Amino acid sequence: MNTELLKKLSAADKRSVARAITIVENGYTNSTELLKLIHKQTGNAFRIGITGPPGAGKSTITNHLTKLYRKQNKKIGIIAVDPTSPFTGGALLGDRVRMNEIGNDEGVFIRSMATRGSLGGLSKKAIDAADVLDAAGFDIVILETVGVGQSELDIAQAADTTMVVLVPESGDSVQAMKAGLMEIADFFVLNKSDRPGAEHAIASLQTILMMKEHDENSWMPKIIKTIASENKGINEINDEILRHNDFMKNNDLFLAKREKQIINRIKNIVEEKIRSELWNESGKNSLNLSLEKVVLGDLSPYHIAEEIIEKFIRQMK
Repeated sequence: MNTELLKKLSAADKRSVARAITIVENGYTNSTELLKLIHKQTGNAFRIGITGPPGAGKSTITNHLTKLYRKQNKKIGIIAVDPTSPFTGGALLGDRVRMNEIGNDEGVFIRSMATRGSLGGLSKKAIDAADVLDAAGFDIVILETVGVGQSELDIAQAADTTMVVLVPESGDSVQAMKAGLMEIADFFVLNKSDRPGAEHAIASLQTILMMKEHDENSWMPKIIKTIASENKGINEINDEILRHNDFMKNNDLFLAKREKQIINRIKNIVEEKIRSELWNESGKNSLNLSLEKVVLGDLSPYHIAEEIIEKFIRQMK
């Protein structure tokens, strides 16, 4: 590993930060070594997850929150997960265009990451990139994602505080998103709350929240109304982030949550490595050679799966 890169990364040199993120995003051979070396420098940044449907105003909220934090002299790193460009396969730069005001700030680093059609691997790359920003000394890392799919659940669960941004038009679909929303939201933001249907959307959310099991000692997500385009409600969002942070720390839940996240992350890394080793050329050949037996009904898929696993274990020994 290039020691000069690590040295410049620790000094928050933007080019070095960008290069390090490229290394982990593309899975270069030295990416694992880099992540190992920077680990001791991580754990200091506060991580905020922002998710919700397209067009809800997440980037506008991120923009205003960043400006608020910059007034407090905090360094902000932003990972914006974009749809894949059909032309280049890279991340669309819409987020950078919308956040142009803060993009040139020396204390702000923005990185767009593409889904590239692989939701499963995206969350890992985004979290690895957040580690790079953490190690580079950024005080706050914002993970902004589109939608409420599995990838977004994974990323949000890697955050210390997660907000789900909705708009009044989301009201009719809130019920359908109920399970995912309840799993990840530390609080909700109803953006564009001056639009018709805002009260209906709030009522739908409150109905869901009332169904959630809780007592006087448990955290109850709030609903914050904003009009982000007019910078209204941003201070209230910040207040709620601070309130959630205080609650977690005062109830000894902050470190417990991070420990749980680390356990899940290690499990995912182990499973990914095993899967990679299992489905090498030998594993693929074993599978292809056995397919005919399954198709003809001679053996069940379970028989073949067990044979492949047993062969893999023998090879490991």
